[in-house]
Amino acid sequence: MAPKATLREERGGQRPAGRAEEAAAHVSRLLARLEPGARLGTKEQVRTTCGVSAGTFNVTLRLLQERGLVVVRPGPGGGLFAPEGPPGPGAARHDADDEDAAAALRDAFRVREAIEPLIIEDALWHGSPADFAELREFTRAMGEAADRSDGTAYVHAAWRFHARLAAISPGPLLRDCYLRAQEVIETRTGAILPDGEPAEGFLRRRCELHAALVDALDRRDREAIMGLLGEHNDG
Repeated sequence: MAPKATLREERGGQRPAGRAEEAAAHVSRLLARLEPGARLGTKEQVRTTCGVSAGTFNVTLRLLQERGLVVVRPGPGGGLFAPEGPPGPGAARHDADDEDAAAALRDAFRVREAIEPLIIEDALWHGSPADFAELREFTRAMGEAADRSDGTAYVHAAWRFHARLAAISPGPLLRDCYLRAQEVIETRTGAILPDGEPAEGFLRRRCELHAALVDALDRRDREAIMGLLGEHNDG
């Protein structure tokens, strides 16, 4: 027997898939405010804040996990957690000294830059209001980090922004290729993230560029998007 809908679902008359997306947007907003690896709460606690049935919340968790936005751990002390940061400094420094690792990093940047216009194009044509709402939560987290001149927190929020952007693409090969390149970049650069910012106002300008990109996607302004993408890659 299918689980009963909550009172909010019955009143709203929404299909479970729509409620799951709405709940995913809510949970992603909460996760965006956490430090990497921080615990959000138990599965039941978070489900209650969303006001959805158990079945709908399972769909929500699957959506978030597919997008790389949440880690679910069972057992005592388990629950929902923000994704962990990249490997520790020792491993990353060792990789940085390795010639093959350096070559892999260069390749990852080349691949990401080459296919990013396709990721943006997919977001332009397939992005939904829920997608753009989640992206704005990440730009908000980036802005908060910029206000603190916290370079490490900013980069982590930016990584989550790009992972969520890639998740919009309906093409699994394109999406997986982009995310794999991003994974290499995160792994190889995790130990050398800046504590502050390279120049005064740099993080704020980058944050505003990402926010403008989301706004342009939301209004389907392709010309503005291409201009912003050029600025992004030049920066």
